[in-house]
Amino acid sequence: MLRGRLLLYFVLICFLAGRIPLCAQNEKVGLVLSGGGASGLAHIGVLKALEENNIPIDYITGTSIGALVGCMYTMGYSPAQIEAITKTDQFRSWAYGTIEPKYAYYFKKKEDNASWVTFKLSLDTTFATNLPTNIISPIEMDFALMEQTAGAIAAAGYNFDSLMIPFRCVASDIEAKKSVIFRNGDLAQAVRASMSYPFYLKPIAVDGKLLFDGGLYNNFPSNVMYTDFFPDFIIGSNVASAFLKPDEDNLLSQIRAMLTSKTNFDAGCENGVVVEPNADWIGLFDFDDPQRVIDSGYVATIRKIEEIKSSLVRRSTPEELAAKRANFRAKIKPLIFENILIEGERMKKSQVNYVRKLLRHRSPTVPVEKLKTDLTLRIKKEKDMQTQFGGNFSNRPVNMGFVGLQYNYLGNVAISFIGNGYFGKLYNSGQLRARIDFPFSFPFYVEPVATYNRWDFFKSSTAFFSDNKPPFLIQIDRYGELNIGLPVMRKGRLVGGAAYAFNRSLYYQTDIFTSADTVDRTDFDMFTAHIAYERNSLNRKQYASEGSYTALRLRLVQGEEFYDPGSTSPNSAPFRNILEWAQLRFVYDNYYKSRGTLRLGVYAEAVYSTQGFFSNYTASMLNAPAFQPTPESKTLFIPELRANQYIAIGLKNIIRIRKTFDLRIEAYGFTPIAPIYENPDHTAFYGDPLTVYNYVGMAGLVYHSPVGPACVSVNYYSPLKQPVTLLFHFGYMLFNRKPTE
Repeated sequence: MLRGRLLLYFVLICFLAGRIPLCAQNEKVGLVLSGGGASGLAHIGVLKALEENNIPIDYITGTSIGALVGCMYTMGYSPAQIEAITKTDQFRSWAYGTIEPKYAYYFKKKEDNASWVTFKLSLDTTFATNLPTNIISPIEMDFALMEQTAGAIAAAGYNFDSLMIPFRCVASDIEAKKSVIFRNGDLAQAVRASMSYPFYLKPIAVDGKLLFDGGLYNNFPSNVMYTDFFPDFIIGSNVASAFLKPDEDNLLSQIRAMLTSKTNFDAGCENGVVVEPNADWIGLFDFDDPQRVIDSGYVATIRKIEEIKSSLVRRSTPEELAAKRANFRAKIKPLIFENILIEGERMKKSQVNYVRKLLRHRSPTVPVEKLKTDLTLRIKKEKDMQTQFGGNFSNRPVNMGFVGLQYNYLGNVAISFIGNGYFGKLYNSGQLRARIDFPFSFPFYVEPVATYNRWDFFKSSTAFFSDNKPPFLIQIDRYGELNIGLPVMRKGRLVGGAAYAFNRSLYYQTDIFTSADTVDRTDFDMFTAHIAYERNSLNRKQYASEGSYTALRLRLVQGEEFYDPGSTSPNSAPFRNILEWAQLRFVYDNYYKSRGTLRLGVYAEAVYSTQGFFSNYTASMLNAPAFQPTPESKTLFIPELRANQYIAIGLKNIIRIRKTFDLRIEAYGFTPIAPIYENPDHTAFYGDPLTVYNYVGMAGLVYHSPVGPACVSVNYYSPLKQPVTLLFHFGYMLFNRKPTE
């Protein structure tokens, strides 16, 4: 009897001893990641802390930014790798909808202008459908998600349960007023839908449903975790509950309050812990300081780590996790596409053919055993019309408005009809151009241009408090031009063309005149041909701080001058002259990589022209090449900074105070190879070579607003009697090209 009892106790002890590790082995842990915009980067710190403390993660559910972080982790990225990605310029390009500089295709870039905002319209739709639905472009985000997830989800057989860690993400169907849970299919599409924050990122249609950010109806999908996976323990990372109440001056907070349903931020079961990182200090879409946000998630998790450890028996060793990650990543094969298929909503066959030719996909011969798949691109045609508004406001009378209009036609070729107008005291202009793009194996464009420019330097004063005032000078350009452009690699283009121009200059050759006097007039009718190479990677069209610009232009000019003297001219007889010259201009503008908050830049410009003199000194200087390195200098007529041949160099120091604030200090030296002087009879002559040196400087504080720059600057021009000027302006001091530029 005793022996039987001892045997029974022994069996019971063995059974219980075996059950303890068995229960621990079957213990499953789910991780729930909330939405929350940029503050959701704290989830990376949570993952980092859990891994360091050997806490296993068996399932992940996420909403919005939580879906993005969770998706990357389930594809086999480590927290350190995810953290490194968020610190790259590439990630910021995704977040802000800007094209990465290395992918910007300069060949396709239109001429810079003074526009602040662009509105896109479709002629065949109603007013309501022309209203903008997003602040940032979704193109970068869409492509990045496709690029990052395509291999992993293919390795998982498009089943979210077969990823390295089973995964769910949530989007919102605003028509049905309910959440949509993604369990399989296109991972990129699922995460993109979950992140489509209203009015910031355009929503996407999935299976005929228009889907928005998952946080609208379920910003903390613990219920999805519980019902889909039923884990033993749930860890939540919540950065969403700290959102502030709607503010009367904050439109996004009002929209969020109107569209978002109340969310339960509990773990969803009795066995759970919710980590709440302190990340409410960061802006909703501010991705410029990821490290602080990630650290907040790490610190918040460490504070809860003992509670988590005491609730779990099972641990995951670094070796096990590394092997699991390596095994899944090994399944991801390089994607090789047999065909590129184009699908376009409401696109004609000719439009689809244009896109196909533009991609120029050629499939090489490959062995049969190499299985290849097709890449399907869903293309949406750009809206037909674009309207642009902008200009410049200043303390000086160089204010101007800008209006632009563009119509896009897409068929077997792409045609853009573009018109713009500038109006102000200093500058008035109108331009019409049509650019025809041919998508051949070596693409090129043909572009006819018609331009009218009018400069009135007499109406602009050079300074805020000085007596510097220009003489009476008016320049009028009218020209028609035909250009042909070719791409040179990704950042460059080669442009050649010819133009016929009518140039009229109205001026007095003296500072003493009355309203009864008549002006001198010089007309110059010319034919000009040019070829130019340009390479441009600058990050802004004015006040750039990154990238470089290089240009080399050769121009030939042949024309006839007609001089008609005015009442103050020393010459009473009209004058006629034939002029021919060649001109070579080189420009180099480069910004080096920053060291902390400081970035250095260099500028160089050189011009060599065989241009002869016009009938008098004033006409010669008006038609001579000008050195104008700063925005304000482009609005001034300074004869001492003009010459037919010159060399100029400059240094730039840019101190980044904040993301949108720069302190710029620029200094330039200018020397004409042969300075031009005025004879007593007002004709021009060359002085001794390399004997004159002039200087230009600028020190300014620049704010880069969403629509354009605002700048307060002190400027220096050594040739002026009062060399220091003060300039405040908001907007762009950019103009249509002159016929000889």
